[in-house]
Amino acid sequence: MAQYELLLPKMGESVAEATVIKWIKQPGDKVELDDTILEIATDKVDSEVPSPVAGTLVRHLYREDEVVQVGSIIAIIDTEDIDEPTEVPFVNQIKEEDILESNAPAITEDLPTAQDSLESESSHRFYSPLVKNIANQENISLPELEGLKGTGADGRLTKDDLLSYISNKPSKDSPKPLVSEPTITANKPAYSVSGGDEVIEMDRMRRLIADHMVMSASTAPHVTSFVEADVTNLVLWRERVKVSFEKREGEKITFTPIFIEAVTKAIKDFPMINVSVNGTQIIKKRDINIGMAAALPSGNLIVPVIKNADQLNLVGLTKSVNDLADRARNSKLKPDETQNGTFTLTNVGSFGNVMGTPIINQPQVAILAVGAIKKKPAVLETEFGDVIAIRHMMFLSLSYDHRVVDGALGGSFVRRVADYLENWDINREI
Repeated sequence: MAQYELLLPKMGESVAEATVIKWIKQPGDKVELDDTILEIATDKVDSEVPSPVAGTLVRHLYREDEVVQVGSIIAIIDTEDIDEPTEVPFVNQIKEEDILESNAPAITEDLPTAQDSLESESSHRFYSPLVKNIANQENISLPELEGLKGTGADGRLTKDDLLSYISNKPSKDSPKPLVSEPTITANKPAYSVSGGDEVIEMDRMRRLIADHMVMSASTAPHVTSFVEADVTNLVLWRERVKVSFEKREGEKITFTPIFIEAVTKAIKDFPMINVSVNGTQIIKKRDINIGMAAALPSGNLIVPVIKNADQLNLVGLTKSVNDLADRARNSKLKPDETQNGTFTLTNVGSFGNVMGTPIINQPQVAILAVGAIKKKPAVLETEFGDVIAIRHMMFLSLSYDHRVVDGALGGSFVRRVADYLENWDINREI
């Protein structure tokens, strides 16, 4: 029998490694074509690795929870007839690491400039793009990294190792004590557990969400600006065109692509909202890639990204939004489709909320929350004087990184988005 070397497949341009989560097939098990061999996890999406051949699994080359580099041999399969090896496909499952609540931003790896200072120095030790990005943000040098003990496979330094080191790292301005003192543990809120309480250990997904939220909150000083918009013309227009649009395009038109169109226009007016921060550098993004929160059956959210959203018309945005939302719900997103976002939109109105204060999706510097559209009495100015009328109103709230986005920019940007929505042409044809 011939032996086939199963490789860890490529999962996207910026994905260099994955963690073995669970071996579905054990040594000695029969394997059919396309049978799932194991489950893996990246910092973005969990995936199943299927077998491209039929045969018998001989052995695993990595244990569960070990980190594997893309292209590495992960298993050996005995097979009688084998074609030339091809790149192994994979099937995505939206599971723990990429299921984020609307206020839980993802740590992304899409900033090549964030790794420049580390990659300019030689090292025989491997560091993931995520570890390098965090190290650069915290001004940790390569020699400092080299001295840290890692808990990953072969002593590799993991994100948790680095975050733990950063949280315990003394300030440069802190004087060293002349004599050793007993360690003082910070007081934590007291809690009690009674006989009727249930203690639930955080799973991997919840721990990652917690890490992401804490990292973003500690990285960026958050400020939120609010605007109320009269979107009556927009609502009436959508009611008029939605049936004919669905018949013609085979797609339902929701408010989300309309909001995204307004956001892309406002970004072109205020391009400094479409940036990221690397130390003391502001990186102005060329592309406008809009992340959108898509609800999953579990009630959680994932944030797929519409690349170059400003280059799509409303029909194209509608098709992209519906496609990504549908594949998110059916666990069919690819890792690259959750990366490289430059601005995020979250619709808290889908939960019946009128406004929210979302946490920034690092390394972006702003996130817009759109609230529920409600009928409300409003004062209208007419040529015959002020009148009170029933209007369709909504709140928009923009959370932004006050290191680089001041109130004038943040407030002007969210106001401009509202202007585009309020001034909607009720006779617009698509």
